[in-house]
Amino acid sequence: MTTSEKDKPRVWRHAHLATLDERFPGLGIIENGAIAVEDGRIAFAGPESALPAAFAGAETVDCEGRWITPGLIDCHTHLVHAGDRAQEFELRLAGASYEEISRAGGGIVSSVKALRAASEDELVRQTLPRLDALIAEGVTTVEIKSGYGLDTENELKSLRAARRIADERDVTVRTTFLGAHALPTEMNGDRTAYIDKVVGEMLPAVAAEGLADAVDGFCEGIAFSPEDMARVFDTATAHGLPVKLHADQLSNLHGAELAARYGALSADHLEYTDDAGAAAMAKAGTVAVILPGAFYFIRETKKPPVELFRKHGVKMAVATDSNPGTSPLTSLLLTMNMAATLFGMTVEECLAGTTREAARALGLVDEVGTLETGKWADFVLWDISRPAELVYRMGFNPMHARVRSGQ
Repeated sequence: MTTSEKDKPRVWRHAHLATLDERFPGLGIIENGAIAVEDGRIAFAGPESALPAAFAGAETVDCEGRWITPGLIDCHTHLVHAGDRAQEFELRLAGASYEEISRAGGGIVSSVKALRAASEDELVRQTLPRLDALIAEGVTTVEIKSGYGLDTENELKSLRAARRIADERDVTVRTTFLGAHALPTEMNGDRTAYIDKVVGEMLPAVAAEGLADAVDGFCEGIAFSPEDMARVFDTATAHGLPVKLHADQLSNLHGAELAARYGALSADHLEYTDDAGAAAMAKAGTVAVILPGAFYFIRETKKPPVELFRKHGVKMAVATDSNPGTSPLTSLLLTMNMAATLFGMTVEECLAGTTREAARALGLVDEVGTLETGKWADFVLWDISRPAELVYRMGFNPMHARVRSGQ
């Protein structure tokens, strides 16, 4: 297709729209709607009866009464990794503890070893099938974190592989530097020395190559302290990079408040976040990213405080947390069902959480996440009778067609 053909106006008609436009209640539903696209962006999204006359001669796609939603967005993944940890899964099922698995060379140490041994080309090759599974369910934007390299060379390699993914597939990729993910074995338990390396060497190298859209960290007793993360965030801010945080997953170190203090795009996991943390996030506009896959896979019992987030008006996103150790999940549709079933999130919260609020968590809400004039024409056609089906079903993919930038 030539460039001029791609830029021609197109109209998707005879559809039902779940626009997720905040100017309208609920899902922003428009029955008997249409979407007009020009130059890759939405030029009109509304009732077909109000379609501007300027599109009368445009190429038309008959949606035959299907539903259209914004393209799905997975705003928290660790897609770039090498190998798997299925053997650890077997060991856990047999009763082995996390400590026993770690002493046997498992845990994140095994993922670090595998990633360091893999070439950039190999990382891309292994990542693509995981990405393809997400794309097949209507994902048009995905965030990919580093964090399994844990030294400058391999963190850069991981982020370069993530950036290459966008050249291999028709998807928007946002990359996040997660150098403060875990302490590599060669540091012999010296967290301060490792954070010195993160802020003095790794993060500046990542920024110099323009490989990251944001900086993240794991603030937890088994990882890094709030003071460690403050140092990372100060350095990220100095390099003009927004921040995100794995916060309050296993204990309450007041990570949510730390993230809010730095105006973080998001704080993620949040099982132990308290009232003060939720209030701080609401005030800062920091999105709560809910990750039911990890909760399910590691058999957690402490649920994220969804009611607190509702009470304070914290925006909630939902993501897969796709990673080899604690959430080997590559279905955003199943993730929505888990968020509803395990955490009591509503259909509206789940769908907004994988579109509009996921875009907000990536700093992209002005560009994608809703069906609104001016935004990129990223949307999905579904063979469903009502939007609730997307949350209700398990192991069933009703996607009919996926459109990105109008194509």
